[in-house]
Amino acid sequence: MSRKKQRVRYDLDSGDIRSLTIEEIKVILRAADELIATGGRSMLAKILKGSKDKKVLEHGLDQCPVYGYYRELTLQEITYRIDWMIKKGYLEIEYTDRLPMLVFSKIGWEIERETYGSELLRTFERLLEGKDYSFVQELKDRNRGMIILFLEKIKQTGNARYIPILKVWKEIEYKKVQAEIQRVIDYLLKEGTIF
Repeated sequence: MSRKKQRVRYDLDSGDIRSLTIEEIKVILRAADELIATGGRSMLAKILKGSKDKKVLEHGLDQCPVYGYYRELTLQEITYRIDWMIKKGYLEIEYTDRLPMLVFSKIGWEIERETYGSELLRTFERLLEGKDYSFVQELKDRNRGMIILFLEKIKQTGNARYIPILKVWKEIEYKKVQAEIQRVIDYLLKEGTIF
């Protein structure tokens, strides 16, 4: 007869943290995006600290745009902030087997989706300078809601210079996303300007 494995317990402690700025909330959510459903509070704290921990480096988490944001704080001070985020409902914990993993709450995902969409738009702006659009491969299989939001951001720029990138991206996507990309291309061809 096999014994049931005990879940790893955790206790939330936000210390004396009473509030975080919207920037801090966005930063913590952005770092959490790197390990949603695959990592927990301690790994998130290490990303935000800028740790050179072996697992952080092995998984390329040092490439996260907010890696080291809380460089000047201790891991405990960072963990207080993460626990505050969980207590306030921006992040949640779900068990994978016996380990507690971070996941987005509904409000946390809405904030991160907006943040990540803006980050992708900045990446596309940099791509306009060159002709290598291979980055679009990374967009396949991403959350469809986030991709639709991102495409809306491109449309709102009114910048027809995005059309070549969009055409390359459209070639590798699934039909529903292809249709959304084409809708943005059509809009930019009709209404867009080149700047």
